[in-house]
Amino acid sequence: MNILCTICCRSGSQGVKDKNIREVNGKPLMAYTIEQATKWNGYTDFVISTDSKKYQEIAEVYGCSAPFTRPNELADSKSGKVAVIRHALETMENLNGITYDYIVDLDATSPFREIADIEAAVRKCIDNDLDIVYSVCEARKNPYFNMVELDENGFPHLSKKLPGDVLSRQAAPKVYELNASIYVYKRDYLKTATTVFSDKAGIIVMKDESIDIDSENDLKYMEYILRERGNH
Repeated sequence: MNILCTICCRSGSQGVKDKNIREVNGKPLMAYTIEQATKWNGYTDFVISTDSKKYQEIAEVYGCSAPFTRPNELADSKSGKVAVIRHALETMENLNGITYDYIVDLDATSPFREIADIEAAVRKCIDNDLDIVYSVCEARKNPYFNMVELDENGFPHLSKKLPGDVLSRQAAPKVYELNASIYVYKRDYLKTATTVFSDKAGIIVMKDESIDIDSENDLKYMEYILRERGNH
């Protein structure tokens, strides 16, 4: 079975400048995900998809190959991630002359994952013949209890209403949020996909400390967690 592992890191991020290579406890942010993938080592090939030569050089230092540069049309803030991963798949198949069965994408800005999380996602996708498996964590807010929407008159109402009142979050149906850390795609699905929301999708639930870095405060929080874990 051939598995392609990807890490997608475009330059020019808006919320946090060059966040993918910002130094966090002595290493560029992307290095944490590259090192996790290398330790997992369950792939046939592992590549970075980026529009930046500088990013490519940094990725190679930490053990991720960089045989191509992402085209400009897939390197702006409006580029969809699915299209970027599909481009990496097609490019690597052309370069190597092989067909991959599954694609594992690990997001550099959501690095709080365990090797066991990656393995569980891959096994679930393969063993259950799913189109995609993605990682989630338990949602911090619950639409049955403390999330509201405005009606046509501007009045707030619960986003999802049950026949009876839900008096505590613990009593509400469990809901999850995507934590943007792990995505495992079946090749045939990725070739035509426009979204991760397939009818044949699965999830793996990760720990509450999952975080997707979108701000300077997120970076500071990540540094704190890594120090507490003893990872420097």
